[in-house]
Amino acid sequence: MITGINHITLSVSDVEKSFDFYTKILGCKAIAKWKKGAYLLAGNLWLCLSLDANTRTNPAIEYTHIAFNVPEQEFQTYSDRLIYLGVKKWKQNISEGESLYILDPDCHKLELHVGDLLSRIAATRKIPYEGMEFFEDELRKSHDSL
Repeated sequence: MITGINHITLSVSDVEKSFDFYTKILGCKAIAKWKKGAYLLAGNLWLCLSLDANTRTNPAIEYTHIAFNVPEQEFQTYSDRLIYLGVKKWKQNISEGESLYILDPDCHKLELHVGDLLSRIAATRKIPYEGMEFFEDELRKSHDSL
């Protein structure tokens, strides 16, 4: 049984450039760095940067992305700073909660989001997605274990 996400590894073309982006621009905490990689913390999430000659050079065309939490009271200042620094956006927000959709130096799609699963479910109860069904017991069990 899966109990959570252990870590996320991102292929990078330049460890220094990605390390600087994730630490100096996004604010992740540096834990370790070596010639071919780095370990960082994004909140409590273990993030690994791994040098890879096959790293993408363009954003993937599908919607897959990684969303990071940003405190509501810091969102606007944080977002404005990223835009000022020239971080590229890949999508406009159209869903519940404030979000900024950005690309890292290797075109990995990232989202900086205010909100959580409970706020998303509350919003979709008001305006459900097409064919949406809710599983109350699973939501309650998941929320209670958090």
